[in-house]
Amino acid sequence: MSIDIKVPTVGESINEVFIGEWHVAEGDWIEMDQPLVGLETDKATFDVPAPESGIITKITKGAGEEAAVGEIIGQLEPGENPGGSEPAATKSTETEAAATKTETASSGEQIVMPAAARMMAETGIAASDVTATGPGGRLLKEDVQRAADSPKSSTPSPSSPAASENGRLEKTVPMSPIRRRIAERLVEAQQNAALLTTFNEIDMSAVKDARARYKDAFIKKHDVKLGFMSFFVKAAVAALNEFPQVNAQVRGKEMVYYNYYDIGIAVGGGKGLIVPVLRNAERMSFAEVEKTINDFGRRAQENKIGIEELQGGTFTITNGGVYGSLLSTPIVNPPQSGVLGMHGIIDRPIAVNGEVVIRPMMYVALTYDHRIVDGREAVSFLKRIKEVIEDPARLVLEV
Repeated sequence: MSIDIKVPTVGESINEVFIGEWHVAEGDWIEMDQPLVGLETDKATFDVPAPESGIITKITKGAGEEAAVGEIIGQLEPGENPGGSEPAATKSTETEAAATKTETASSGEQIVMPAAARMMAETGIAASDVTATGPGGRLLKEDVQRAADSPKSSTPSPSSPAASENGRLEKTVPMSPIRRRIAERLVEAQQNAALLTTFNEIDMSAVKDARARYKDAFIKKHDVKLGFMSFFVKAAVAALNEFPQVNAQVRGKEMVYYNYYDIGIAVGGGKGLIVPVLRNAERMSFAEVEKTINDFGRRAQENKIGIEELQGGTFTITNGGVYGSLLSTPIVNPPQSGVLGMHGIIDRPIAVNGEVVIRPMMYVALTYDHRIVDGREAVSFLKRIKEVIEDPARLVLEV
């Protein structure tokens, strides 16, 4: 008896998901708990595992479509592996191309190899537009690639690149839930908060020297590199403790202050920018900060950040410098009241003790909600960050 593959419940207030990439195709045999399809919500992405071992008999919702929680998106026929081959997701292209299975498609249907089916889903090419060259008329990945590379004479669909007479192209693609949510929150922040940004610059010489001096010992003891972000997290905790308004939030007609520091760290994920949270950052060591951030970055690329890891947060740090940004005005992550923007480190001349010297300098920016944070506190907060980073011993001495 077939088993329905349904969209699982993924959290409160989430009623629909966006179908990402199917890791399998119709006709594939899969093992229990093998990832079947990636789903996206406005907060995170996750895979749906196979409930049983068996054959995927039907996929009813393709990549790019929306589906409601509980909706059937495919079907699985439980059973043993009929051919003794590896599960679909672990097959190599060479294995698929050289497959010599003896079964025939029922009702004269064409046999499409899994890799070819995945490529057709990605490119939007129909099986009827591809010439099959595999054994027994099987449609291979290479066949789809040739079809994708060849000129198209048919009228393009709305989601395909549309060419004009002079060769100019445009392509329409659906906005994913994560991207839609990012857009909504950015607009919300601009409309509902009184946002201002203040700037300063930091001489990064002391931090760079500390990293160079202790990098080998740090890696040997903690098995993780000593980065810049841990210094800024610890500096932010020190500054937030001194200026609690920046760590507070507006809730209706009330102001909410926190005695803990849950700091969001903006990282680039496979589907867009996300902000997982360092819980109780004030209790974390440098090594714990670096390990947690490294783990966030790795899992963000794999779309494996959990929804609960993105919720909450009292303050945010974003580092545009990793992408080459010299200066920017970050936007707060509602309902938070502040966000610290780090930028690129550039060697440039500055005046020190009446002399011009070359130092590694970084511009920093604090965007804050003026409803709860006054300009004096915002400027003083950023000045405190500067003092701590330029003299990291303050973190140990707590001065």
